[in-house]
Amino acid sequence: MQVSAPIISTTLAKSSRALAQNRKRLIELSFLVFIVSSITWMGVAIGASKVDFLLPLKAFYDFVSGGLESNVTHNIVANIRTPRVLMALLVGAALAVSGASLQGICRNPLADPGLLGISSGAAVGAVIMILFATYLPAFEFAGPYLVSIAAFAGAAIATFSVYHLAQVNGNIQISTFLLAGVAINALCGAIIGGLSFIADDQALRLITFWMMGSLASANWLAVAITAPTLGFVVWAIYRKRHALNLILLGEANARYSGVDIERVKNQILWLTALAVGVAVAFSGIIGFIGLVVPHILRAISDTNYRYLVVNSALLGGALLALADIASRMLIAPAELPIGILTSLIGAPFFIGLLIQQKKRLGVRL
Repeated sequence: MQVSAPIISTTLAKSSRALAQNRKRLIELSFLVFIVSSITWMGVAIGASKVDFLLPLKAFYDFVSGGLESNVTHNIVANIRTPRVLMALLVGAALAVSGASLQGICRNPLADPGLLGISSGAAVGAVIMILFATYLPAFEFAGPYLVSIAAFAGAAIATFSVYHLAQVNGNIQISTFLLAGVAINALCGAIIGGLSFIADDQALRLITFWMMGSLASANWLAVAITAPTLGFVVWAIYRKRHALNLILLGEANARYSGVDIERVKNQILWLTALAVGVAVAFSGIIGFIGLVVPHILRAISDTNYRYLVVNSALLGGALLALADIASRMLIAPAELPIGILTSLIGAPFFIGLLIQQKKRLGVRL
């Protein structure tokens, strides 16, 4: 059987385009890995007192030459800056992947992990612990971890509430889900306001600092707890990439292709709740990473979740680590809460998205 020349040329053209796309995606992935590596190096090398880009090499030399316990350089690099940078990468990756997946199941470019009310619920748990844990014998030596546990419990309760409010006849309605998130956020805000009103000056300062977000308390134990949890969430969401791609085309098409829509929604919601709950528990409230990062990648790269999940994890971690470096440097030797910086970046971006949507709808500004 003889194959005609037009068919051969069409096949070759498709193969050529596929190779070009794969080459482009490989370049994008390599560039993001380079960015993450560079920012990680910067995070270790840059401090409030001085900047020394050879510091990681010096620390490695000290490591192989011995005398680690008394070496100041090794202590700064190994016990202070390295776990802090790793925590920034983990939290940023979790928030960005959560935002990308929520935007997929909601089919709404303005969806953000904050819409779930998870961050607000975590804040309520942390505030309660800060106010009343001084009466616990263990608070003196385990205070930060008790606050983290309480924050995670608050996040879980908020997610459970939103989940059940959003159910209609056993199915999650996205419009109801978004409204439920707004309602839980408002309720949590009122509770936090009331608790802050009765707090003394010291507790109020702790509450305010925690709610602004910070990575200053990062250590190896926190990294050991968050790394497997957040790594599992990113892996589990990546496994849903095909279902998320089909949902983007419409729920009717996804069902026709064999996707269990409600099961995917439930799994994504609870995975997102786990990721954001753990992240907020150890770093405080850090906003807009989940909103900004997926939009940047969709604008410059691909909407395919096969690549979007991985790229979101890399860019989200890099962006938060870079913001953490800036928070240490801008008002050194003091430290600017990292949540302020991410909000300064994210709020104008959010406004820009709203203006862009109004233009698409033909609404006069």
